Amino acid sequence: MSRHRYGRHYEMRSSPRCSRIRQGPVEDFSIFMSAVINRNAFERIRGYIEQAKAAAKKPNSSVRMVYGGGSDDRVGYFIQPTLIETRDPDFVTMREEIFGPVLTAYVYPDSEMEAALEHALHGSRFALTGSIFARDRNAVMALTDRLRDAAGNFYINDKCTGSIVGQQPFGGARQSGTNDKSGSVLNLLRWTSARSIKESFLPPGDWRYPHMEEA
Repeated sequence: MSRHRYGRHYEMRSSPRCSRIRQGPVEDFSIFMSAVINRNAFERIRGYIEQAKAAAKKPNSSVRMVYGGGSDDRVGYFIQPTLIETRDPDFVTMREEIFGPVLTAYVYPDSEMEAALEHALHGSRFALTGSIFARDRNAVMALTDRLRDAAGNFYINDKCTGSIVGQQPFGGARQSGTNDKSGSVLNLLRWTSARSIKESFLPPGDWRYPHMEEA
């Protein structure tokens, strides 16, 4: 996110919104976010958060904890929604698939959008989902084309999570997978061997093409 847009919109709105996210049991439909699946996931996600906390404490750090960072495993494995800001596009939480309520905002100078796009395209060994937000249709088309290989599932002006697997073709490339799309005919094609068949119901005729026939 550009420094100009981050400063005007994102930072001042994000923390209040994060604080309104309720966590609890899945049977309560008023709850937005539940626990992570097991202790292994809990410890792994918490490990990324602790790395960010440690980096944020260093002098002149490029990392800042904006919100959250807490966890609770007394009943279930709950990770507090966590927002991290970084000026380093190669910071660990920018490169890894965390699969938890941890969001890292990479804030780049307004004049360095091209470099930011390069990092978005090549900065991670994963390529599962991604999204862009823009009002200018030309920008939408240009970014969609530029980031063609960055994500198997790509969203425009929408969040990049919450796909309906089994109904929406879903799958990523690189170390996210082979980019086969589960839940669609695209996946079934991977298990087939295509063959083209032509059948004619007319008896063999002249060997010449029609345009070669004598007038």
